Formats: sequence, C-alpha cells, structure tokens
Amino acid sequence: MTVTRSFVLLLFVAAGHAQSSGPYDQPYRPQYHFSPKQNWTNDPNGLVYFEGEYHLFFQYNPFGDKWGHMSWGHAVSRDMVHWQELPVALPEENGVMVFTGSTVIDRANTSGFCRNGKPCMVAVYTGHTPKTNSKPALQTQNLAFSNDRGRTWTKYEKNPVLNLNMSDFRDPHVFWSEQKKRWVMAVSLPDDHQVRFYGSPDLKRWERVSEFGPAGATGGQWECPILFQLPVDGDGRNTRWVLKVGLNPGGLQGGSGEQYFVGQFDGTRFVNDNGPSTSLWTDYGKDCYCALTFNNLPPAHQPVMIGWMNNWQYANQVPTSPWRGQMTVPRELALKTFPEGIRLVQKPLPSIQGLREKHATMTGGAAEMKSHSFQLTTALQLGTAKEAGWKLLANDGSYTLVGYDTGRQELFVDRTHSGLVSFSKDFPARTAAPLVRPNGPLRLEILVDRNSVEVFADDGRVALTNLVFPEADAFRIEFYSKGAATPVNADLWTLRSIW
Repeated sequence: MTVTRSFVLLLFVAAGHAQSSGPYDQPYRPQYHFSPKQNWTNDPNGLVYFEGEYHLFFQYNPFGDKWGHMSWGHAVSRDMVHWQELPVALPEENGVMVFTGSTVIDRANTSGFCRNGKPCMVAVYTGHTPKTNSKPALQTQNLAFSNDRGRTWTKYEKNPVLNLNMSDFRDPHVFWSEQKKRWVMAVSLPDDHQVRFYGSPDLKRWERVSEFGPAGATGGQWECPILFQLPVDGDGRNTRWVLKVGLNPGGLQGGSGEQYFVGQFDGTRFVNDNGPSTSLWTDYGKDCYCALTFNNLPPAHQPVMIGWMNNWQYANQVPTSPWRGQMTVPRELALKTFPEGIRLVQKPLPSIQGLREKHATMTGGAAEMKSHSFQLTTALQLGTAKEAGWKLLANDGSYTLVGYDTGRQELFVDRTHSGLVSFSKDFPARTAAPLVRPNGPLRLEILVDRNSVEVFADDGRVALTNLVFPEADAFRIEFYSKGAATPVNADLWTLRSIW
C-alpha cells in the first residue's frame, strides 16, 4: 500500500507573484539570479575577472523581448552575486550582429591594443551577417578592445580576424596557453559536430592546429564550446581538461542541452579519456544552456560557470515581462573520481549563502515564513520508500516535484503540474538524472527563485535546472513519500533580493 507522509511550510508570499514595487519585482522576476532590467537575453558572453570586478556580458536585444539585433549587454559585480547592469558594450552595427564569444586580459599587450603600459580587455566574438535573397548568412570571428575596464569598447578596424566564408562557424572561447606561449581558440563548426582549435601569438593572426569531434551526442548543432583545466580529486599534480559543448536541438531532455568530455590537452590537441560514444551531461534539467566559465580568475579561485536558464524550444514564449531570459546561479566546478570514471561536479557559489535571512528547521512539524526565494537543504533517508521528495510551490493540484525514484534509481524534477505550463507544448516535462542510490541519506540542495528550481544532489554530482511558473497562491512546501521514508536535517532559509 502506498503511504504518503508530509509536513508543510506555508509561505505568505507566493514564489514569483510578489506585489510589483520596482523595476526588479515583477511577477516571476528572479531575485538572486541575474536578469536584465528589460528586453531579451540569451547566452552569457565573455565572462572575465579584471581589477576587482567580475564582468558578465550577455546576448541582448536592445529593442525588444524576443531574439533579434544581437548585441553584448554588460553587467559587473564584486562578488558574482550582486550585479549592476551597464550600457550595451558591443552593439549590432552595419547589419552585423554580435554573437557569443569570450573576453581575455592581454597582460603583455600581444595585440597592440593596450595603452599606457597597462593590461587591456579584448573581446573575441562571432560577427553574424544574416542571409539575404542573394547571399547566405556569414559568421566570422572578430575583435574589440577596452582600455577603461570595459566601460567603452572599440571594434578592431581590420575585422574579421578569422573568416572561413561559412554560415555556421561560431562561439569562440579564447584563453592563454602557458605551455605553448600563445592564445588558443576553441570554436564550433556546428553542422560538422566539431570543435576546431586555433593558435595565435597576438589575437589577430590565427593558425588552425587541430580539431575534435564528432563524438558523444550529435543530434543537433554543436555550439558554445569552452575548454578549462581542473585538478582531479583536488590533487594539483593530477589534472584533466574539460571540453564542454552545447547541443541544439538534441539535448538529453529535448531542445537545447550541454554535454562535456574529459581528457588531456597539450595546448594543441584535445584527447578524450572516454570512448567516442560516451555522452556526459552537465545538467539534467531543460534550462541550462551555453554555460561559460570565467577567464582570469585569481589562481586560488575554483573555476566558476554561469549558464543561460532557458531552452530554445520555448525561449521566445516564456511568460515574463518586460524582460525575457535570465542566468543560472554561479557554480563552482571540480572533477571527482567515481566508479564510472572522472566526472564534473558543480555546486552553487558559497557566497549565495550570504543572502540567507530567516531560517527554519523542518523536522516533522510546521513553520511559517514570508518568502518567495529560498534555499532548501535536506538529507533523505529513503528506507523502503518507492519514491520520496518534496512538493514545492504547492497549492491543491499545483506543485513542482523534486523526488527520487528508487526503482528507476533516478533523481527527477516534475513540472507538469507546476502552474502555468500551456504557453508551449514542450514546457510540461519530467526531467530525470541517473543516480545510484547512496548507502546513506541522499543529500539535496535546492534553490528556488520565483520562476526557477535548481537542484544539486550528492554534493554536486548531479544538477537539474528547470524554469517553473507557479500559481499566485502556490504557497506550500511538503515532504512526501510513497512508503517508509523520513526527512533528516531539513533546513530552509529565505534569501533576500540582490536588487
């Protein structure tokens, strides 16, 4: 017989439906995730740290809330949590859109762009010229530079610096290779399911040095490659490189998604540790795409990644206004060894905890708190339960499930009853991640922020990111189980707004 046990936390303010009182407090406006004040955003671009500031550039339409007129929006932060939006950094000009790319710090002035003996910022981006009746689309790689900490930018007068006369050739990720003493670019040939590597002494002259792919999942175009190095199990003497590649469509859960490869990189060639058919996924939800890592972080800082929290299946239809699109929380990255091999681990940036306000310990009783954005941590003792987890943002028949299915051995998020789901046939979904049942309790960290649920399980071994649009009176949080399971050490904190 199925037994459902529950305890309830009542929220006085429904997630996503606080009374509007300012430019960052509309219905569904996230309160601790970055979103632009207005208009459309998609991919994060050019994440970089420079002179005490973290820079988040992002694909942006200055003229509307749907995709178009792609330019680089710009925001800065001192802690990767509180963001100040600045004017557009790189606008569309002369019919050439500014697509995704990266930003580097040219400390040795290899480019010749820097002034007064100081390092400068150089953006490497894809220029996109749309097709016409007489010409196909054209994508090329281009440069822009700034000598005032990213406040003003100059596009290189001799752009493009790399042109293959192709319609699909985009998303350069550039970094300095100390081993080869040159700049390295990883750039996607989307239809070939290939990442091509180039080398350059000065960011202007690029030489093809190798390529990787096809491999892994190839059900859609490859986009947004990034390549970064991590120690394995915290051992700096044993490192691997991670090559992350976006896939659209053909993601694991439908639409856009991201896979990664673990291997070795000698400054010229990437060699995959796993077989070419192995597919590893960065996120098992539907709404984390084109994630990028920060360049130029201080040496002691773990790599940090931010993704676009959306999916191309319905990105133009999500019911938010006057903005459309937002970013995930920043995530610290690591590599750990598991029985199946070396895998990527990601956890929310610890400084998110600095937003904590009210705290409730949930041990089977009930609590009342005023909140619309919160963090829930718990350790589930699964016992003999067939299924156990949480109903979030719940009210009568409206809820989002975060649960573990012991028969399937998978962690899942089910948003099919999460509130507003009818704006796209692709939005109602149950997303799941394979996760072998732990010997002890299953540890979960869940971040809810009005229109999103991010789940991190087993100390970051699995991540699931999903948008949700709950009903206005969906106040409750309920633990449930089908069978004998009890929650252990369940804690909830309200998180204050970054705005």
